[in-house]
Amino acid sequence: MKIVILGGGPGGYVAAIRAAQLGAEVTLIEKNRLGGTCLNVGCVPTKVLLQTAEMIEQFKDSERFGITANDFSLNWGQLMSRKNDVVNKLVEGVEGLLISNGIKLINGYGKFENENSIIITSEDDKEETIEFDSAVIATGSAPIIVPIKGVEYEGVITSDEALSFNEVPEKMVIIGGGVIGIEFAEAYSSFNTNITLIEMADSILPTMDKEIGLIIKEKLSLKGIKIIENGRVSEIGKTNNLTVTVEFDGEKQYIDADKVLMAVGRKPVTDTIGLDKINIKTNRGKIIVDSKMRTNIKNIYAVGDCIGGIMLAHVASSEGIVAAETIMNMKSQIDFKTIPSAVYIKPEIASVGLSEEEAIRKGVKIKIGKFPLTANGKSQIMNEDGFVKIVADINTQEILGVQIVGPRATEIIGEAALAIRLEATVDELITTIHAHPTVSESLMEAANSVFNHAIHAHV
Repeated sequence: MKIVILGGGPGGYVAAIRAAQLGAEVTLIEKNRLGGTCLNVGCVPTKVLLQTAEMIEQFKDSERFGITANDFSLNWGQLMSRKNDVVNKLVEGVEGLLISNGIKLINGYGKFENENSIIITSEDDKEETIEFDSAVIATGSAPIIVPIKGVEYEGVITSDEALSFNEVPEKMVIIGGGVIGIEFAEAYSSFNTNITLIEMADSILPTMDKEIGLIIKEKLSLKGIKIIENGRVSEIGKTNNLTVTVEFDGEKQYIDADKVLMAVGRKPVTDTIGLDKINIKTNRGKIIVDSKMRTNIKNIYAVGDCIGGIMLAHVASSEGIVAAETIMNMKSQIDFKTIPSAVYIKPEIASVGLSEEEAIRKGVKIKIGKFPLTANGKSQIMNEDGFVKIVADINTQEILGVQIVGPRATEIIGEAALAIRLEATVDELITTIHAHPTVSESLMEAANSVFNHAIHAHV
């Protein structure tokens, strides 16, 4: 079985490795660097910045922990160097994995010629045609640029450029209060950039539990970040600096900025790979697939951001495995109920399954258990707070969703995802003994709260 993978991000390279493990002859085509958006200009480099931001905040609050550390400064060049080192090591690691699995790597632009061949154009314009039995499209996504007047000015950037500034900007306006915007606001605020965050919806993090949006708004505001909700940017002007015109509450406000970051989401990259030649069905640029990642062309599959849906690296990887295993005649599927979401700010945010609002919209009769991290010993030791919320079916007590705001949330959510995957009940979580003192025992306490008998919280 000859398989061609178009794109070397988390969906493509994982599909390639899994297919090779199952005995396929695999060729992977990547036009830029292996690792895709996630490793190069997404998940990984942003977390490097956020790690440094967290350390800065700890230094600022060090007196509380008995440490005097007033004299410190940010070495921006060293941070950029560390970011590049981390990214390069991980990219090299991916390349090593592909080579060790016998996968052929080709650097170039791939474009379908027909349903069984693809033309690859290298940087020096040389062309090569590859024949295949099956193909997996994993071309990823690109930042959305909103067509606002003035968007073409120098200094109006996407998340790609925001990871490689020559120096820390003094003032930055971030358009978009979703995960991308929130993480950049958190990081650059810690680097002493004056941040204004503009969100068109009525709350930041609009796709998450409403309570999460409220608590994060309060936390970010305490850091000095100005948040404008229900705001619409109508124009970006430029004299010496950029001037952002934002309309909200029936008024216009003009905000001065060195940089304006477009963080309103991402769009599939599918318009340059010859989909029209093979008549693959799309919807607004998103490749249409079934639950097995199959397109309408029987031997061509698609995974990751190019199919829209949940644009997360771990989702793309799971879809890549399903595509590879399906091609190799294995039974494979994704349980979309167990896909966690994570935001790496302070406090961390993580969720899996249904939120309270989603369950109500679906007409599910639920009972909520909630435990405040002010009552959790480990959280207090770390000088952090937040909450754990469990959404449970009122009749069966099955755990339907978990939301966490607090330290280690992005790590702990894995336990909640497993509980939902196994259709665990509230009682099963309660009777799973958790180590003390840990943040994770708050899951057990939140489960107890469903029955109104949490041990370490007032009823």
